[in-house]
Amino acid sequence: MADTFKALMLRETDDGVAAAIEDVPMADLPEGEVLVKVEHSTLNYKDGLVVDGNKGRLARTFPHIPGIDLAGTVLESSDGRYAEGDRVVITGWHMGERYWGGFSELQRVRADWLVHVPEGMTTRQAMAVGTAGLTSMFALMALEAHGLEPGGERPVLVTGGAGGVGSVAIALLARNGYQVAASTGRPELGDYLRELGASEIIERAELTEESSAPLESERWAGCIDAVAGPTLSRVLRQIGRGGSVAACGLAGGATFEGHIMPFLLRGVNLLGIDSVTMPYPQRVEAWRRVAAELDLALLDGMTSGCALEDVPAQAKAILKGQVRGRLVVDIG
Repeated sequence: MADTFKALMLRETDDGVAAAIEDVPMADLPEGEVLVKVEHSTLNYKDGLVVDGNKGRLARTFPHIPGIDLAGTVLESSDGRYAEGDRVVITGWHMGERYWGGFSELQRVRADWLVHVPEGMTTRQAMAVGTAGLTSMFALMALEAHGLEPGGERPVLVTGGAGGVGSVAIALLARNGYQVAASTGRPELGDYLRELGASEIIERAELTEESSAPLESERWAGCIDAVAGPTLSRVLRQIGRGGSVAACGLAGGATFEGHIMPFLLRGVNLLGIDSVTMPYPQRVEAWRRVAAELDLALLDGMTSGCALEDVPAQAKAILKGQVRGRLVVDIG
């Protein structure tokens, strides 16, 4: 094994935080029970914030290797759950923020973070799912646990429909028999959203218009919301009786102004989705369902790829809302 490996390294400079590809000594790898040869990572909105100047100060110490997801093959393991040659995936656990992440040819990680890649799925497809897709499944599971069932009169709304979370959410909902309405600020992507399974396209502006009404017409059976901000405030007023919103993102802002009436008069539920520290059993079940219920050909169609060297430019693009679907970083 070589003495060094390539990684995208962030370092603090007098002008802020700079990113560059470096040869990193093996001796610098963090502690952990499992050494993984990273084959693929993925670019999420949170990665964009970290790589493009550490906006939001998500990275805690420097030098730092970002990348909140990784999938690859085990090279060494001191934990009995994983052996050399096992295909594994990590999403969450503050990797790429507090801990070194997936934009690296090698990474040493804690065994408790790992999940085996489901049979029938490649490591690249696992990264096409990644945090965004797994979050979509966690959101669907939460909505179903609170009574959402297919076959109702009203559609399920997905906000930020053309993004990573939204794209996978639409595909999963449609595959499970739900009517799906997709909200987007990029109406030119309407055909793409319909290919994923959306039957109705809602322009983002329609859901951000100011409204003083505490309640509006019951429009949605439920919602997977990756936007928050004014959109979440408006959607809550339009959810049908007993329906739920699974809140899993903040592309439209970290706060929202709400009204108590949807909760008191319609029994609406606001469900927070924490995909970062979701316990192992729920992760395994989510991966099982993704492998069984997501059309992998459709997943491949919503996925594009880039090299490790392209990540800084793509980080700027994702923050501007210019990335469609899932972007996999091809490393190994």
